[in-house]
Amino acid sequence: MAGRHSRGIMMCAGLVAVGLLGCGGPAPEPAPGSATPESEAVHPPPAGSVQDTAMPVDGDWIVSRLPVEMATLNPLLSSHDAYAKTITDLIYEGLLKRDNETWEMKPNLAESYEISGDKLLFTFKLRNDVKFSDGTPFTSADVKFTFDILMDPKSDSMPLRNYFENIERCEAPDDYTIRFVCKQPYFKTLISLGEDLKVLPKHIFSNGDFNKHPNNRHPIGTGPFVFESWDTNQQVVIARNEQYWGIKPHVLKRQYKVITDDNAALQVLQRGGLDIMGMTPDQWVSAAVNAPEFEAKFNKLTYYIPSHGYIGWNMRRPLFSDKNVRQAMTMLLDRQTILATIFHGLGVEVTNDFFFSSLEYNKDLVPWPFDPPRARKQLEDAGWVDSDGDGIREKDGQKFEFEFMVPSGSPETEALATVFKEELQKAGVKMNIRLLEWATFAETVQKLNFDAMIMGWQLDPEQDPYQLWHSSQAEKGSNYPGFKNTEVDTIIAEARKEFDVQKRAALYHRMSAIIYDEQPYTFLFCLKARAAIDKRFRNVNAYRLGLDGREWWVPADQQKYH
Repeated sequence: MAGRHSRGIMMCAGLVAVGLLGCGGPAPEPAPGSATPESEAVHPPPAGSVQDTAMPVDGDWIVSRLPVEMATLNPLLSSHDAYAKTITDLIYEGLLKRDNETWEMKPNLAESYEISGDKLLFTFKLRNDVKFSDGTPFTSADVKFTFDILMDPKSDSMPLRNYFENIERCEAPDDYTIRFVCKQPYFKTLISLGEDLKVLPKHIFSNGDFNKHPNNRHPIGTGPFVFESWDTNQQVVIARNEQYWGIKPHVLKRQYKVITDDNAALQVLQRGGLDIMGMTPDQWVSAAVNAPEFEAKFNKLTYYIPSHGYIGWNMRRPLFSDKNVRQAMTMLLDRQTILATIFHGLGVEVTNDFFFSSLEYNKDLVPWPFDPPRARKQLEDAGWVDSDGDGIREKDGQKFEFEFMVPSGSPETEALATVFKEELQKAGVKMNIRLLEWATFAETVQKLNFDAMIMGWQLDPEQDPYQLWHSSQAEKGSNYPGFKNTEVDTIIAEARKEFDVQKRAALYHRMSAIIYDEQPYTFLFCLKARAAIDKRFRNVNAYRLGLDGREWWVPADQQKYH
């Protein structure tokens, strides 16, 4: 997991490489590495940032890679998919937008807003000069329609809907006023309403099946780019919106090439077929990427953004219903060695869901050790023993054999799975690795049809773990392990009403301690994002949430595409 694209908790395939704010690269993901000073994580140095004192000019394209193809370009249905969000956040807009440097919420489709003293009434005054890309005027009816369809249980938007459950109703008293009435205060209400609610055109989506609407593949928004084409398994192209109401970007087109193989993508980059690419750890340390000829053509940036990877255990399965077994699984994964060898130390090991340098992250929780003897004892104490001597533990007639689901296309993730499989085999546990392409993988996870899987989350700056850990999210939300804990539910509900950051962080520390003990996840790593960017681009900055290609420009004499 993200136009910013990091506005929520978004799942990403495997352990990905680079965070781009509307720039069309994969969102960052899990990865290993040695600890790095927190100051670097919070304020990543713009290593390789390219500034220029000349006046920016229009022209050229940004050609980037999609390592997987998204299922939809409807922002209500793809809010949890970082790959789709890189594109939809450039086509659709919210009422407010976040400043790249300060994170302050500023007017966008709304020119102003008011919040009542009890934080139960939010009123937005809308701009009257905005049109959708098909020329239809934008009004409050579009905002109300978007909210209403989001909250409709028939729409497949549960991952996003849970951030709006405190809102009782939406009212549109006139064409340019929109009002939200809340049932109770929630610390993220302004962010949810202002940034997460990407406004859809009512005149387009009010007819037909919303979940299967043809315009889910042909988006029409108010944003700085307009949809041009989507060639399945090949590319998505968007062009600058020449009628855009706001400040237009300098680049005229974005081309997103679907290239699933990392090595093939690097070859395309080296041939000039890509302008920007997130690097795998192996690629980042390779001789080719560190060669003088490569560094002469590309700027290389590395920085942390809020994200982490994990192995999720399906607690609905008898194999993983016992926390002692889940703890044993974690102690059979040598994360330190994997971090150092497979990921070349390009990250930090994490123990809970929050960004490792944030106030909410519980730093008292040390990583579970790699301890096979202790893990084997816990398995035996839980009743899993190899009574027939075939090398596989069993209990009540069931063999300890399970399927580990992995998104294909990431050599590092596959290597991690192979190392894990070998260690489990030594402990009398049989793990079968199942590789799936991303769309099938994501659909299978959402249907909860897995034993164990590896994935990652890209995190919101103001994170609310309701989506991941509340019991209500265990069937149709993003609580994929099926974790249910009354105390955690209570903490999450209390934290949602707590506006004091310090007090809210203390609540999350307790929640993280409970999850740490229960181990529904084996937490992995927060990887550094690693990007190579063609040197012709100027004003390239690494922000805390990634790169923002809307700011980039190319000198006229260096422009490549016309």
